[in-house]
Amino acid sequence: MGKMTVYHGSYTIVEKPRIIKGRNTKDFGPGFYCTIIREQAERWAKRYDTPIVNTYTVRLNSGLKVLEFKEMTEEWLDFIIACRHGEPHDYDIVIGAMANDQIYNYIADYIDGVITREQFWVLARFKYPTHQINFCSDSALNCLEFVSGREVKRNGTV
Repeated sequence: MGKMTVYHGSYTIVEKPRIIKGRNTKDFGPGFYCTIIREQAERWAKRYDTPIVNTYTVRLNSGLKVLEFKEMTEEWLDFIIACRHGEPHDYDIVIGAMANDQIYNYIADYIDGVITREQFWVLARFKYPTHQINFCSDSALNCLEFVSGREVKRNGTV
């Protein structure tokens, strides 16, 4: 894989990314989440009082264990459900669509038996594309090179 640019929305400049294992479970487990979609990183950042978009270049090491979901599939759904239940995995990097809050509500409804799997897929069609890359190991984080961190205005970019 060649060099690519990725973005991380935050409340601060993150020159040295690290894996934070919080109480909240995420789509692809603990890690450092980025995206190739700058506008999505801006949306992430705007949740904070001081919205910052960090930019990195990344060249993935061929020795890393990478799982990529090229589209939302049954395997993608099952993987997110497992990660959201705190089940660990051994991937260095996981790439795929994100389950935003609305999609996660549908996942919760499916888990609780409120809707069927087929109903989930009918409801889960995204209105705009989403993308996330989770850097899950220190080896994966070593592929990131910090470029810049810039504050984002609430009504646009700086």
